[in-house]
Amino acid sequence: MSDQRSDAPTQNSAPSKAWRFSRHDDAERPSLPEVFSSVRVPEGSTTWLKRFLAFVGPGYMVSVGYMDPGNWATDLQGGAQYGYTLLCVIMLSNLMAILLQALSARLGIATGRDLAQACRDHFPPALNVVLWLACELAIIACDLAEVIGTAVALQLLFGLPLLGGALLSILDAFIVLLLMGRGFRYLEAFVIGLLSIIALCFGVQLVAATPPVAAILKGLIPTPEIVTTPGMLYIAIGIIGATVMPHNLYLHSSIVQTRAYERTPVGRRDAIRWATWDSTIALMLALFINAAILIVAAAAFHETGHQNVAEIEDAYHLLSPILGLGIASTLFALALLAAGTNSTVTGTLAGQIIMEGFLRLHIPHWARRLLTRGLAIIPVAVVTVLYGSHGVGALLMASQVILSLQLPFAVIPLVMFVSDRRKMGEFTINRFMTALSWIVAGLILILNFKLLYDTLVG
Repeated sequence: MSDQRSDAPTQNSAPSKAWRFSRHDDAERPSLPEVFSSVRVPEGSTTWLKRFLAFVGPGYMVSVGYMDPGNWATDLQGGAQYGYTLLCVIMLSNLMAILLQALSARLGIATGRDLAQACRDHFPPALNVVLWLACELAIIACDLAEVIGTAVALQLLFGLPLLGGALLSILDAFIVLLLMGRGFRYLEAFVIGLLSIIALCFGVQLVAATPPVAAILKGLIPTPEIVTTPGMLYIAIGIIGATVMPHNLYLHSSIVQTRAYERTPVGRRDAIRWATWDSTIALMLALFINAAILIVAAAAFHETGHQNVAEIEDAYHLLSPILGLGIASTLFALALLAAGTNSTVTGTLAGQIIMEGFLRLHIPHWARRLLTRGLAIIPVAVVTVLYGSHGVGALLMASQVILSLQLPFAVIPLVMFVSDRRKMGEFTINRFMTALSWIVAGLILILNFKLLYDTLVG
């Protein structure tokens, strides 16, 4: 990568001299070029609803990462052990996610760069290689969790061995290829369809569980007990620590650019507004899903003397007998399968964004997606053969540790870029938002490192 500086604008609104390592041909290499600016946006004279609907989609793809199988264990454990008390933690973590995803969308729209491209154009080449390797490791770790979740769901639903379910998950890569070939809207519709299945499954379980409304409302209010009780604090840290997946920040800053908004200050400002609404509403759905998992666990397990339930398999086997609804366990496993499939779809897409963004390296899309999935399946297959389901659980824990280590490499550059007027111009966040963003970033990082320390020491 050469250090070519120029005052001429590239695809972004800020002059390229604000990006030390940008190149003149970067404008010809937008993020996800095969779908860049491919979704039509109605003219400004149309109704606000039509314009908003044109921007609906990326937020729901991002929300997938906040309800993936890696989050289920902490929600289940929190509800089973402590009832509804940790609902306030889920709500707080969701609010922090809304802020960081809004910043990610702002970066992509205002600069024309995704987060990986922004890092490439700002940091020296040697540091970028380190950042890229860390991102690739995080993508593999994230994909690992989704492969395990999909394999467990297939085992629960159809009795498939874990190894067979893990191998079947490679089909997700072909789903992405097929849908991307038809248009990005088809991929978004597929993701939203699976999200609807998850919401419906947990909606039915919530009705069957008949949780007390008063207890739910009380759980939304923070209490000192969360901090003073070591076990509760540990699970609370786990919930917040798993809030922001590093790959989501790269993903969101890229896919918001699929919209064909005018690349002018007015067009970008309008796009930022609608993209923020899209991600905010979508993440409220993620809040409902995560809260529903905890509420169902609280009603079904905490209030019936099954406080030790922490594994997905245990929850599956106990739900139907306890709730008195024969289909409850099946709905639970079906939601898990939908969550795992959705997460693997968005994870492989993020892998492409990171490789192309950091390295300016373009390889066939099918090869990139099969490479990402293959690197995740291999360790699952080896551990399953050698250690069985217990080893897979330990592998899932290891993947969450790797994600915790990667988080600073995504959050810190994001907040640094969006608060830099040289790079963002008129779209720079104000001082209040800058301070709030650093506080949120600092809190998430501290809690992640605390969780990492406890995991390694424990």
